[in-house]
Amino acid sequence: MAKRKTIADTSAEIINDLKKKIYKPVYILSGEEHYYIDVISDFIAEDVLSESEKAFNQTIAYGKDIDVNAIIEISRRFPMMANHQVVIVREAQQIKKLEELEVYLKAPQKSTILVICHKLAPGAKVGAGLKKLFTLAGKVGVYFESKRLYDNQVPAWIASFLSQKGLTLSPASAELLKDYLGNDLNKIANELEKLIITLADGQSKITTEHIERNIGISKDFNRFELTNALGARDVLKANRIVDYFAKNPGPNPMVLSTMAIYQYFSKVFKCHFIADKSERNLAVVLGVNPFFVSDYVKASRIYNPRKCVQVFELLREYDLRSKGVNNDSVDNGELLKELVYKILH
Repeated sequence: MAKRKTIADTSAEIINDLKKKIYKPVYILSGEEHYYIDVISDFIAEDVLSESEKAFNQTIAYGKDIDVNAIIEISRRFPMMANHQVVIVREAQQIKKLEELEVYLKAPQKSTILVICHKLAPGAKVGAGLKKLFTLAGKVGVYFESKRLYDNQVPAWIASFLSQKGLTLSPASAELLKDYLGNDLNKIANELEKLIITLADGQSKITTEHIERNIGISKDFNRFELTNALGARDVLKANRIVDYFAKNPGPNPMVLSTMAIYQYFSKVFKCHFIADKSERNLAVVLGVNPFFVSDYVKASRIYNPRKCVQVFELLREYDLRSKGVNNDSVDNGELLKELVYKILH
């Protein structure tokens, strides 16, 4: 079976073509994951033209400052003392009636490289007019859809990002970063770059201690360790973590803790109904690193399907209570302690 192409693979292919000076007249870069939109557009801005050519042949505009007619007018100009001109429109989602750019895409200027950076908010949908525009862009140039990664894809992305720089980290460190930083790749990349700068000469592995020291994530008191403690029914460790969360609610909001617990027990519940319990198959079906498969198998022996359902019911109840339903005065820290106690007992 052929390997399914990821957004990272597609982004790399676009940049490889650019490095080979294979240029398209139009690049529409759109999606919820802004990281790859920035990577591709920044590469075009920095590497297509020489510094002397940029002065007369590179235009960078922002959606709030330009309209479709102006984009078309600029794009139809001829380059001065260069083979190409580059026109980059950032924040193009702010442009009204962007679909009217279809007129230009039907007959684009071959010496122009037009880049439209169209960043979507999470959950935003593309209308029919823009879909038609994007389809046309894919025929005459490049249409790149930058989808946000699922949470379970982030640890592998972190490992790949560091591998390209000759660095490694443990699966636990990758999970820790994902748990704390979420799936915003720009945010993750920025934090990783900061970590890299702080590495000692000759150090090639990022550890949980290094993360704790330089990002401020506690390697012992975090949502990843909380779910591990619950899965192992380690009462003492789980209680220590939720007590820490109650005393430090800012970086540890209850909503993120309940979400992490739900995601963990969803995998434990699913584990009961997977016929092929080989490590490889469980890793694929659960969407986890093989390193963690044994933890879920052990947790499934402690929490049978009925208990998992009870956990889901508790999570629903305490989520509502954290929002004020049937709760007059108990703060979220105490609610989380109650929730964890009921899960464990």
